[in-house]
Amino acid sequence: MGVASDGFGSGWRAKIDACRESRKLVLIIVAIALLLDNMLLTTVVPIIPEFLYDIRHPDAPLSVSLEDITTTPPPPTPYCPCLQVNTTLSVENVTQVNITAEKEYRHKELIQETVAVGVMFASKAIVQLLANPFVGPLTHKIGYSVPMFSGFILMFLSTLIFAFGRSYGVLFVARALQGIGSSCSSVSGMGMLAERYPDDKERGNAMGIALGGLALGVLIGPPFGGLMYEFVGKTAPFLMLSALALGDGLLQLMILQPGVVRQETEPPSLRQLVTDPYILVAAGAITFANVGIAMLEPSLPIWMADTMEARRWQQGVAFLPASICYLIGTNLFGPLGHKMGRWLAACSGLVIIGLCLILIPMARKLEHLIIPNAGLGFAIGMVDSSMMPELGFLVDIRHAAVYGSVYAIGDTAFCLGYAVGPAFSGTLVNSIGFEWMLVIIAILNFAYAPLLLLLRSPPARDEKQSLIISDKSSVRYVSYQNEEEE
Repeated sequence: MGVASDGFGSGWRAKIDACRESRKLVLIIVAIALLLDNMLLTTVVPIIPEFLYDIRHPDAPLSVSLEDITTTPPPPTPYCPCLQVNTTLSVENVTQVNITAEKEYRHKELIQETVAVGVMFASKAIVQLLANPFVGPLTHKIGYSVPMFSGFILMFLSTLIFAFGRSYGVLFVARALQGIGSSCSSVSGMGMLAERYPDDKERGNAMGIALGGLALGVLIGPPFGGLMYEFVGKTAPFLMLSALALGDGLLQLMILQPGVVRQETEPPSLRQLVTDPYILVAAGAITFANVGIAMLEPSLPIWMADTMEARRWQQGVAFLPASICYLIGTNLFGPLGHKMGRWLAACSGLVIIGLCLILIPMARKLEHLIIPNAGLGFAIGMVDSSMMPELGFLVDIRHAAVYGSVYAIGDTAFCLGYAVGPAFSGTLVNSIGFEWMLVIIAILNFAYAPLLLLLRSPPARDEKQSLIISDKSSVRYVSYQNEEEE
C-alpha cells in the first residue's frame, strides 16, 4: 500500500509539475486576467451613471417614468356638476406643468452627473498611468509572478467594493484600485508571455490570443452590466466577476507559484523612444482614436436617458455594435494594414471615427445608434491594429530591440485617451453640450489624420539597419504578417 500510495503521489506531483511548465496554462491565466480587467472596465458603464443618480434622487429614480411620479394635486373643492369639467382640466394642467418642470430639473441634474461620472471613469486610467513607470522596473527586480498575483488581489478587492459600495467616494476608490491592479496584470502578463514564448511566431500568436481576452472583455462588459443591472441588480454582476477573478487567482497559485525571481537585466531607457517624432505620431494616433469612445462611456448613457428615456439594458446594449466591430477591425487590419500601408489604414480610421462621432448626436432612437457606433468600433480597431505593429517596425529601423519600452509607450497612449476622455467629458457636456463635444473631438481626429503621412516612409537610423533586421528584433512585426508573405 505504501509503495502504491507513493507511486500515486509521485504521479500526481509529476502531473502538477507538468502543468506548471505548461505555457498554454500561463497563456490562459494572462488571457483571463485581461478579460476580467476589461470586463470590469466596461461593465460599470451602464450601471454607475444611473446608480449614482438614483442614490442622490431616491424619490425620482431614472427607472421611473416622469408620468408615474406623484404630482401634487390642487386643493379639493366642493362638488358641483357645473364645475366638474373645469376641475378636471385644472388637474390635467397642473400635472403637465409638474411633468415639464420635473423634466427640466432631471435634465440639469443629469448634466451635472456627467461630470462626476467622467472623473470616476478617468481615475482608473490616470492611476494606471502613474503606476506603469513603477511596475515596469519592478518586474526586472522581482520577476513577473508576484506583480501578477498582486494585480489579481487588487482586482478582486475592486470588484467586491463595486458590488457593495453605495456612495460616490467608495466607488471612486474601487475604480482607482482597479487602475493599480490593471497596471500589474497588464505589464506582468505581457512580460510573462514574452518570456515563456521565445520563438517569434509563437510569441505573436500567444499575445494575439491574450489580447483576444481583452477584446472579449470590452465586447461583453456593457451588455452584461446593463442586462444584469436591469433584471438582477447592481451587486450580482460584480459578484460574478469576483468569482471569476478568484478562479484566476487560484490558477496563479497552482501554476505560477508567485515568488521573487531576481533578474540582472537592466530595463531599457525610454528617453530616445519618447523623443522620436515618428513613434510619437504613431502613439498619438492611438490616443486620438480612443479618446472619442472614452468620452462616450460616461456621457452616452446619461444622454440616452435624457433624450430617449432609455432603459438600463438599452444603455448597455448601445455599446454592443462598437465592441463587436472593434473585435472584427482588430483581426482584419492586422494583416490588411500591412498590405495597404499601416499609415493609410490608421489615417482612414481617424477620418471614419470623426464622421461617426458627428452622427451619434443625430440619433433619436436606440436603433439609430447602431451604424455610427459600429463604424466607431471598427475604425478604432483599424487604428489600434495598425499602429501597434507600426511601433515595433519603427523600433526595428530606427532603434535597438527595446520592444518592452516602445509598447509601454503604446499602452500609455491608450490609457491617456481613457484618462483625458472621461475627465473632460462631463465638463464639456456641462459647458457646450453633448453634441458640440463630439464635434470638437471629430475635428481633432480630422486634423490629426494628415500627420500619419509621416509614417508612409519613415527614415531608418542608417542604411545597414534599415536593410538588415534580425529575427530577434521583429517579434511584433512578424506576428502581423500573412503566411503568404512569410
